[in-house]
Amino acid sequence: MGVANLFIIVLFAWFNIFASLTNAETHYHQFIVGAMPVTRLCRTHNIISVNGQFPGPTITVRNGDSLVVRVLNRAQYNVTIHWHGIRQMRTPWADGPEYVTQCPIQPGATYTYRFKIENQEGTLWWHAHSRWLRATVYGALIILPKPGSSFPFSKPMLDVNIMIGEWWNRNVLDVMRQALFTGAAPNVSDAYTINGQPGDLYRCSRQGTFKVSVTPGETVLLRVINAALNQELFFTVANHRLTVVGNDAAYAKPFTTRVIMVGPGQTTNVLLTADQRPGRYYMAARAYQTAQNAGFDNTTTTAILEYRNSRTRSSTRAVFPTLPSFNDTATVTAFTRQMRSNPAFGKVPTSVDENLFFTVGLGFFNCPPGPRCQGPNNTRFSASMNNVSFVLPRRTSLLQAYYNKIPGVFTTDFPPVPPVQFDYTGNVSRALWQPRRGTKLYKIKFGSRVQIVLQDTAIGTTEDHPIHLHGYHFFVVAQGFGNFNPRTDTGKFNLVDPPVRNTINVPIGGWSVIRFIADNPGVWLMHCHIDSHLTWGLGMAFVVENGNGKSQSVEPPPADLPPC
Repeated sequence: MGVANLFIIVLFAWFNIFASLTNAETHYHQFIVGAMPVTRLCRTHNIISVNGQFPGPTITVRNGDSLVVRVLNRAQYNVTIHWHGIRQMRTPWADGPEYVTQCPIQPGATYTYRFKIENQEGTLWWHAHSRWLRATVYGALIILPKPGSSFPFSKPMLDVNIMIGEWWNRNVLDVMRQALFTGAAPNVSDAYTINGQPGDLYRCSRQGTFKVSVTPGETVLLRVINAALNQELFFTVANHRLTVVGNDAAYAKPFTTRVIMVGPGQTTNVLLTADQRPGRYYMAARAYQTAQNAGFDNTTTTAILEYRNSRTRSSTRAVFPTLPSFNDTATVTAFTRQMRSNPAFGKVPTSVDENLFFTVGLGFFNCPPGPRCQGPNNTRFSASMNNVSFVLPRRTSLLQAYYNKIPGVFTTDFPPVPPVQFDYTGNVSRALWQPRRGTKLYKIKFGSRVQIVLQDTAIGTTEDHPIHLHGYHFFVVAQGFGNFNPRTDTGKFNLVDPPVRNTINVPIGGWSVIRFIADNPGVWLMHCHIDSHLTWGLGMAFVVENGNGKSQSVEPPPADLPPC
C-alpha cells in the first residue's frame, strides 16, 4: 500500500472519530418525583410517579450521547433512580441503587445523575431503586444508533414501547411492609398493565386500553420491557409472528417466534409485520410462574393492534392470542435456546481468571410462633446467594464506605463457592435452609476475566430467578437443568456467539454460566430482580479495583451526592 493511500485511510478514520465526537449531544432532563391520583380497576388512590406521568417519561438518546438528569424528590418517601443496563463507565456514583452507590434522595432534596452512553444501542429503562417504589416509578430509555449509523435490520416504519408492569389496589409500600412484618410472602398484584393500562379483561379498564394503529404491510418495532415487580411474563400478539432482533440493548441474530418470555428487568426488541387480514388483534401478557405452591397473579393484560382503514368497528372484539400455560418451561427453554449475539458485539473471554460458583435461592429463618413468624412452618422467608442473605447498610452507601475507607460497613469475604456443597436441586436437608445475614462483598481485580456459575436451589422450591448485574453486560455461555457439572457441562459452552444480557434468567432447577471482563471500577450490585427476593436478601456486591487495591480507581463523588 502506498504512503499516500495509507495517509488517506488514517485521515478518514480520524475524521470519523472526530465526527462522532462532535455529533454527540448532552441531554438535560428534570425528574420531579411526587404523588398523583390514578384510577385503575374502579378505584382511585395515590401512586408515586415522575413528572405526573405513569409510566414515566421516555428518554431517547443516541449512542455516544451524555445524560444529565436532575431528580427533585417531592414525595414523602426516600427515592433513588437506577438506569437499568447502562454501563456507567467511570460514573458508578450515577448507578442509583440505594445504599449501594448512594444514599437515597430525601423528601425535598435533589440529586443530579450524570453519565455517558458508551457502545450501547437498543432498549433499556430507568426505575426507582429504593424499596418497592419501582412498581410505579419507571420509564423507557431508548438508545438509537449514532448519526450516520443505522440498525442492523431494515428501519421499521413504527417504533413503539411496550412496558409491562404490575398494579396493586393499595399502596405498594404497605404491601411490602406487611410482608416484612409477618415474614410471609407478599400479597400478589391485582393486575398487570401495558403502558400503565390493564386492558379489556379487567373491570373499568376497557376505555383506557393501549392501542397501536398500523397500516397493512408496515413493519413495527416493539420494544418490550418487563417492569413488573415480582413476575416473569409471556408476551405475544394474536396471529402475528415476532422477529427478535435485540435484548438488553444488545443486537441479536434475528429469529422468529410466536411468543417471548421476559423476566423482570429484561428488555426484548421484536419486529412485527402487519401482514394479517385488517382488523383488531390483542397483544397480551400473563405470568410465567415456576415456584411451586406459591400464589401469583393469574390475570392477563392486553393492548390492541388495530389496522387502519379496516372496516372492523371499534366495538368488535379483537382476536385473542394463544398463550402458553403458566408453568410452560418447555416454551421458555425453546425460546432462550434460539438467542445468539451479533458478532460485532465483541469477543467472548475464552479463558478465565476468576471462576465463581454462586447458589441462588430461597431460605427460611427460624422464629418463635407469633404474628411476625407467618412463613411456612413458623418461619420467616429469606433468600441468599452462597448462603449469605444480603443486608444493605443504613448509615452510608457501600461505594462511599469503599471510597472513603470507612470501617465496619462491609467485609470482603463473600464466598467464591458455596460454603457447603450439596445436591442443589434435590432434596435439601433442613439444616441448610437457614442462611447467614451479612454485608459481604467480593473483590475482583480490574481487567480480570470472570466466569460465574449461577445455580438454582430447591430450598423451599426451585424457581426461575432473573439475576441482574449492575455496571456490566455479560455473555451467557450456557444454561441447563439440574446441578452444574464442570466435567460434562463445560463442553457445551458457546464461546462464539452467546447472547449478551444484563439480566439473565437462571432456569428453574437449573443453572446459567456468564462471562465478562471486569473493566469498570466501582462497587456493583448483583441481585435477583424479583423485588420480594431482593428484600429477603437475594443479592451481593462486587468491588472492582485496580491492581494496587486503591479506591482512587473510582473517580471522586459528585458534590451533590445525597447525605445519609
